[in-house]
Amino acid sequence: MIHIKPIPERPAKADIDAIAPFSPATLHEAQGRRGALSSRIKPVDYRMKLCGPAFTVKCAPRDNIMLQLAINYANPGDIIVVSAGEYEEAGSFGDVLANACLAKGIGGLVTDTGVRDTLQLRELGFPVFSLSVCIKGTVKETLTAVNDPIIVGGELIHPGDIIVGDADGLVVVRRNEAQDVAKLAQAREDAEAGYIAAYKAGKSVIEVSNLEPVLKAKGFKIDL
Repeated sequence: MIHIKPIPERPAKADIDAIAPFSPATLHEAQGRRGALSSRIKPVDYRMKLCGPAFTVKCAPRDNIMLQLAINYANPGDIIVVSAGEYEEAGSFGDVLANACLAKGIGGLVTDTGVRDTLQLRELGFPVFSLSVCIKGTVKETLTAVNDPIIVGGELIHPGDIIVGDADGLVVVRRNEAQDVAKLAQAREDAEAGYIAAYKAGKSVIEVSNLEPVLKAKGFKIDL
């Protein structure tokens, strides 16, 4: 029997708020270069961003019945994350379901299959990250799992993990690591601001990045 389960442990709003200011790239680097989903999964519009707890769902390829159930049971702010076997030749989500998501206040969709109606999705502004764009329709046949751990974009995602996305891609931050990752991300941004200030003050890339000892150790010589 298939059961619709809630997210077992939701991140605190404070944890989501701590992570939200940072880009996926910064978060990926800050947590030891972990958590980046496959670069093949991209937003249908570069202006789209998302950040929220993962509401996970597994779908059979070319079948969106479980996605529709996920939309029905997800909470406002949830990011629906769909594992559908990296099947590119299906348009499992479009403007009609996007309107359903907006009406519920859902925070976004991440899927390793295809979507369609991308012009309308851009106009609606609902954040959609997908593996492909495909016009081919889907069936509603196979019942699977909701809010179990899934693999999407090569990353294991637990329900309640924090998903962050922007024009560059997606990253997952473990719910119980959010506060530590946020502190590391802030430290990274502070350091990068210092690098930029040094460049503007006239320092070279070699000086700012302290590359001279590295280059010497590798036998690199400059003849300019």
